[in-house]
Amino acid sequence: QVQLVESGGGLVQPGGSLRLSCAGPASIRVYVMAWYRQAPGKQRELVAAIGYGGTNYADSVKGRFTISRDNAKNTVYLQMNSLNVDDTAVYYCNAPPGNRALTYSGGGGLWPWGQGTQVTVSS
Repeated sequence: QVQLVESGGGLVQPGGSLRLSCAGPASIRVYVMAWYRQAPGKQRELVAAIGYGGTNYADSVKGRFTISRDNAKNTVYLQMNSLNVDDTAVYYCNAPPGNRALTYSGGGGLWPWGQGTQVTVSS
């Protein structure tokens, strides 16, 4: 059972930045990993993914968010810049399912969801 722990969320003003972290066991190193978010009343959506083939981003965050990973630390990061109120959500990490995980665009993940980290963008 893979347990993932997200951290780094908080309250930030529009235009601000945050860096999220996702820590897991060493086994996550071989997987495409992704960040997802779920806003109140909305379905969970994938926002960024990273694998050996590169990275992939949802159109809504392209140019503002950057996903990276440090396999030595078994950690995946999400640098979020130019935040706006529409980015307010609980953010989760997981591994996208399927053979084309890097281009997966749904809201599913391979493992049980962690507690997530709340990001609130407000003035």
